[in-house]
Amino acid sequence: MKVLIVGSGGREHALAWKISQSPKLTQLFCAPGNGGIAQMAECVDIKAEDVEGLFKFAKKMAIDLTIVGPEVSLVAGIVDRFAAAGLMIFGPSQAAARLEGSKVFAKEFMHRRNIPTAVFQSFKKIEAARRFVEQAEFPLVVKADGLAAGKGVFVCSSIDEAKSALDQIMKQKVFAEAGNCVVIEECLQGEEVSILAISDGEHYVILEPAQDHKRIFDDDLGPNTGGMGAYCPATIVSAELLEQIDARVIEPTIRGMQREGIPFRGVLYAGLMVGKDGPKVLEFNVRFGDPETQAVLPRLKSDLLEVMLAACANRLNQVKLNWDPRTSVCVVMSSGGYPGDYEKGKEISGLEQALEFEDVAVFHAGTRKQANKILTDGGRVLGVTGLGQGLEKAIEKTYEAVEQIHFDRCFFRRDIGAKGMKKAEDSQFKKLSRMKGVT
Repeated sequence: MKVLIVGSGGREHALAWKISQSPKLTQLFCAPGNGGIAQMAECVDIKAEDVEGLFKFAKKMAIDLTIVGPEVSLVAGIVDRFAAAGLMIFGPSQAAARLEGSKVFAKEFMHRRNIPTAVFQSFKKIEAARRFVEQAEFPLVVKADGLAAGKGVFVCSSIDEAKSALDQIMKQKVFAEAGNCVVIEECLQGEEVSILAISDGEHYVILEPAQDHKRIFDDDLGPNTGGMGAYCPATIVSAELLEQIDARVIEPTIRGMQREGIPFRGVLYAGLMVGKDGPKVLEFNVRFGDPETQAVLPRLKSDLLEVMLAACANRLNQVKLNWDPRTSVCVVMSSGGYPGDYEKGKEISGLEQALEFEDVAVFHAGTRKQANKILTDGGRVLGVTGLGQGLEKAIEKTYEAVEQIHFDRCFFRRDIGAKGMKKAEDSQFKKLSRMKGVT
């Protein structure tokens, strides 16, 4: 099969890496791709948001399946364009992509379907939003309604912080049209977890749970980023909790979209907060997470291309996923200054040395190839993923590989997976306490 992957980040590199292992694959393209993807696919100079350009390329090259990575393409309606011409494409329709493209749509949908989420209000006028925060209880969360590359969320502990967030979103328009409307909601407390489910519109399979690390600094300090690392499986998610998530979130979302005449096909990403009242939805995404994909796919033993084909053919009920029992950890290496201003064009060294470690993969996110050199070309530059027997071994192996890689002003968190370790230790302590009769 000829396959086209749309996108240029670490998620797309992980998808290309996994798809390239399928015996069904004959030729792999990626548009636009990056320095790492170019090592396993033919990169095509077409931007992810250029729906018409991608359509013409797929038709010209007789692409058998197109896999869409970034949300911008999905919200722009790429699936509708391809499907109308009979081209097979993996991803949700433009209407279904509103689950990510509009936070107001997603919140109202959850309210209609009784899916647990934070209490919220939406505003199209900054004056009304300001009046609301003046009377609100803190902390609260201010979100741009539209797509903002994971940066349109502000956790505010005071009126001044909330007003500043409103000014940035609605007045200064730092997220452009994404800030035409805002959602203001209660700040949920607990621990975050990411659940990805592949759906054919009727049936679905849930992937192994992961835990992302959104803040730039250790101990979850500093501003939100697109994600600084992840590990899989998330130790917080027991079999019982996963059943709750399925029953309260995933199943009613897939069924609800189907009943509202907007069947969801593709990847549903539920970002959840698990607190004392159980799991609640922080956000929906309509594609593979980044960096969760880089942590989840190395553990998937099943043929991902076959799973996607089953989703496109409405036969996911015939699919059973197989998983590597080991744990995976992904550490994102970023440019100094990210998520603010940063420089590009820094030479990266040590990639070959990192790949000498067994069961380690290096996924390129923001890189480009120039002559024989790999240079930085984004805020999040690389995702280094290692597999190990248990979380502690996976963390150790991943950071050993990370330490081999260098570029000017390189930055990464040093505590990816630490919350999972603490959870495992607390669980073991409680188990031992019960055995010894300690209360």
